[in-house]
Amino acid sequence: MLKKISLIILIIGYISAGINHFVNPLGYINIIPNYLPYHQILNYLAGICEIVFGAMLIFPATRNWGAILLIFLLAAFLIVHIEMLQMAPLRLGGLYVTPLIAWVRLLLQPFLMLWLAWHIQTKR
Repeated sequence: MLKKISLIILIIGYISAGINHFVNPLGYINIIPNYLPYHQILNYLAGICEIVFGAMLIFPATRNWGAILLIFLLAAFLIVHIEMLQMAPLRLGGLYVTPLIAWVRLLLQPFLMLWLAWHIQTKR
């Protein structure tokens, strides 16, 4: 039961986060490191990936791939969280990101990766 609730939270969370890339793009675009090109395209691509990979968690046949791809996406996002930490304090839309919040967001990434890994089924 706990694992099902956990999975539902992940599905809703990642699909919602992906949609938010389209609803509030400037909050994401502003934290993409300057050395990466095409910030708007990268933002929308990240949103699409979160929606698709989050939806893949719904179906047992695609759940492992969805979790693995989200783990890789979280690893790729580490550079954004490091950049955010270096820029803090900053305002992202309606959110004021203090250095403490930036650290929490950065340190949350490994936790999210482990949470997703918990839902990867091994075949025996």
